[in-house]
Amino acid sequence: MTHASHPRTPLVLRDALLAQRAELLARMAYERGGVVGRAQVAAEHYDAAASDNAQLRTERETQYAMNEHETAELADIERALEHMNQGDYGHCIDCEINIPMARLLATPTALRCVACQSVHESQQPHF
Repeated sequence: MTHASHPRTPLVLRDALLAQRAELLARMAYERGGVVGRAQVAAEHYDAAASDNAQLRTERETQYAMNEHETAELADIERALEHMNQGDYGHCIDCEINIPMARLLATPTALRCVACQSVHESQQPHF
């Protein structure tokens, strides 16, 4: 269902998402050292050292996890911006009710109301 532009979507939310994306991209570029990824650097460091060093393995796994988290965060931002462009932002993607403005201000990437988000999270595998 396509909605007209959400009447309660202030420009501050778009600006917040754009600023969040810019900050995340800058942090990723800095932490990853530009072209070479943080995980790749950790893997090279790991390969150069003894294979039984638990600290190096832990560091490598941490870097991979951070990369995954940042990639997911960036995807959430891009998805929210796309919903803004389509005029669907601010409507729950599951039940289509208006997401309360307080939730959007607190979490601009929210695409579900609290009730639907709770159901969604309860259905996800826990590791």
